[in-house]
Amino acid sequence: MSAITATQRRVGNDYEPSAAEIARLREKARFVRLETIRLIEIAKVGHYSSVFSAAEIFSALYYDVMELKQGEPAWPDRDRFLMGKGHAAVGLFPILADLGYIEKGVLDGYTRLGNPLGDHPDMRKVPGIDFSSGSIGHALSAGAGMAWGGRASNRDFNVFVMLGDGEMQEGQVWEAALFGAHHKLSKLIAIVDRNGFQLDGAVDDVIGVEPLDAKWRAFGWETHVVDGHNLAELTALLRRLKADETRKTPACIIARTLKGKGVSYMETEPGWHLGYLAPEDAERAVAEIMSREI
Repeated sequence: MSAITATQRRVGNDYEPSAAEIARLREKARFVRLETIRLIEIAKVGHYSSVFSAAEIFSALYYDVMELKQGEPAWPDRDRFLMGKGHAAVGLFPILADLGYIEKGVLDGYTRLGNPLGDHPDMRKVPGIDFSSGSIGHALSAGAGMAWGGRASNRDFNVFVMLGDGEMQEGQVWEAALFGAHHKLSKLIAIVDRNGFQLDGAVDDVIGVEPLDAKWRAFGWETHVVDGHNLAELTALLRRLKADETRKTPACIIARTLKGKGVSYMETEPGWHLGYLAPEDAERAVAEIMSREI
């Protein structure tokens, strides 16, 4: 698959996706949630709610905005994606199989001995993974390096980095933010999954990070705040940022999301950051995901 660029899609200055495009992206986000439940049933433990808050972000990027080729994970001009919150990789692996980067049968052995798919992504083992993440705080630095390297080698790819909001407590994130702004890395776009919770509780109870948008602007980034589950709003913004050839700074999207989005009892219980659904609970979760229109 070669994605159509945002520039090609626009009509005048209109980057708004059509109703049909939104419906397709909504189904892909549903697919991410359902596959996450299936794979964690194999592993017997996993990060449900961290994936569910980011499902629309995954869908918008991989099925609309990013420039990719079906079955060619190493295409040199592909857009890059790095994930600071590497524990959400279980939601990304089904997309890689859908794009033909890994065999779909590999998913059935998720986390099993000898299988390349683990709780965190490994770029040495999994085609389509651009950065091995899991140790929080490093992804933006690596992404900035890729954007800098792309410019130095006269390549036109974009670099998207998805960060957790608890990750904003890491000093290295802000060092990378300074670097990106100083070097005017306009092909670098950070997306903060602002779901409000981290492993130890509410982000702002552990170490407050607000006003987050003002902080990113102060570091020299064009910054936007969106509803991270509103596919029309999120996709239109990503298309516009990618197509904007006049912007001279990196961009940051603060995506306001709900941890566990799609399963009501996960949305109200932060303990689902890491857990396991008993078979009857998994059935309830699947039924709710299938019936809800997010």
